[in-house]
Amino acid sequence: MENAGQESQNENKIEGRNAVLEALRSGRSIDKIFILMGSHDGPIQSILRESKKHDVIISYVSKERLNQISETGNHQGVIALAASYAYATVEEILQRAAEKGEPPFILLLDGIEDPHNLGAIIRTANLAGAHGIIIPKHRAVGLTATVAKTSAGAINYTPVAKVTNLGVAIEQLKKEGLWFVCADMEGTRMYDLDLKGPIGLVIGNEGGGVSRLVREKCDLIASIPTKGDIDSLNASVAAGILAYEIVRQRG
Repeated sequence: MENAGQESQNENKIEGRNAVLEALRSGRSIDKIFILMGSHDGPIQSILRESKKHDVIISYVSKERLNQISETGNHQGVIALAASYAYATVEEILQRAAEKGEPPFILLLDGIEDPHNLGAIIRTANLAGAHGIIIPKHRAVGLTATVAKTSAGAINYTPVAKVTNLGVAIEQLKKEGLWFVCADMEGTRMYDLDLKGPIGLVIGNEGGGVSRLVREKCDLIASIPTKGDIDSLNASVAAGILAYEIVRQRG
């Protein structure tokens, strides 16, 4: 996963104090800001205040790390990673379903770190008729240029929302009538489950799967029947198989 993380850091960088501050004030979608460890001066405090307003992740790093990330060599102790595409809201995803007169169908991704996986899932979600995707702000890849490219254009049509806490988002969506199924090889065969109606499909991290706290909030656990010698499917492949079982059952 290290290579995937490095790749996302080589895209959409904004370097320098004024440039980062202006990007924040303009409302541009920022995934993360790296700040030189120990920096507390006025411009840094302004960046921190704006970051807090927009709930942007701050990571304090060494000068060596900043130099490593920098492309201009003139970062002034601050580098922001901007999203390639603007994020939607959860409300906009629900509104999309309402406008189509369909029960909501949303994919929730619990810590997908590989941009190629996220791009492939966005592409599948679009083709399967999902109304949107929800990803967490922490420990997950955002909408990088690699994600956009891998989605083959689907990123322009399928909204992606970013939330601070996936578990809280699930609880809120349950109040809107959705119920949730998560992918886990220890679950019930997907063919034996009723996957119709307003539904959220939860796909876990490439290595650890769905986290315990998120899994506990799900109503059903679905497994994909396998006959091979290895123990799990790639996250984007699992998302595709389960999404199309939902499509099949929805008719």
